[in-house]
Amino acid sequence: MRNLSTDLNHLAINTATIKQWSLEQIVEGCYARGIRAITPWRHDIEKAGLAIARSWFKDAGIAVSGYCRGGFFTTSDEKDPLAINENRRALEEATELGAAGMALVVGGLPNGSKDIEGARAQVVEGIAALLEYAKVLKTPLLIEPLHPVLAADRACVNTLRHALDICDELDPDVSGYLGVAFDVHHLWWDPELQAQTQRAGKGRLMAFHVCDWLVPTKDVLTERGMMGDGVIDIPKLRGWVEAAGFDGLCEVEIFSAKDWWTRDGGEVLDVCIARHRTAV
Repeated sequence: MRNLSTDLNHLAINTATIKQWSLEQIVEGCYARGIRAITPWRHDIEKAGLAIARSWFKDAGIAVSGYCRGGFFTTSDEKDPLAINENRRALEEATELGAAGMALVVGGLPNGSKDIEGARAQVVEGIAALLEYAKVLKTPLLIEPLHPVLAADRACVNTLRHALDICDELDPDVSGYLGVAFDVHHLWWDPELQAQTQRAGKGRLMAFHVCDWLVPTKDVLTERGMMGDGVIDIPKLRGWVEAAGFDGLCEVEIFSAKDWWTRDGGEVLDVCIARHRTAV
């Protein structure tokens, strides 16, 4: 395993971790601390303006490690039934920013539906429709399986096995433009995780997101823990992804409405750095 204790070369910050700061503040705070990779959300870019945000990243020498997010293919919008037009726009933004890839939160059940098999079929159809454009733009798509409790409203792809099955169906030659985002918060519980991580290999493992699972967790969406504060054996999971060939960044992504979002952003960044060195 790589040694993370000596430098920050393998650390990325997802802007959701410091929601209380503007994108400009996050760029400045990361630059001041030697963090050289950030994954922004679309609303961050929309608020700042794409050209301005791109100039901030360039001037600070900060890489765009990913883009959040595309997906939600299970829409019931008759004008854009698989959200393809909206996803194409998001993919164009990611490309303009030079993002390493765009995460896909695939969507849950359409409004009023109980047909999860149908929703999953829509997801496959939507990713298939977007994949060729991703190849044209040379910006990979990253399927992010979410915890099963979010299957109805956010993502009906809930295991690494399922995400990889979709990848193999749509991209059997492993083109480098379709893979997975491995988020420890969503996947740590899965008894098949080690085997499926090995199956994924370097060709599919495109992102590694870290935080922790608190006990008790009352809100799966907005009550994530700082690395080292919960029950996930993060170093073990990192060992698995690295043994499978992953050599990318460890991206800190923490949604924390009652704790980390209430603190000073500088404090949050400083703790992220300390825990990256000791708990990841």
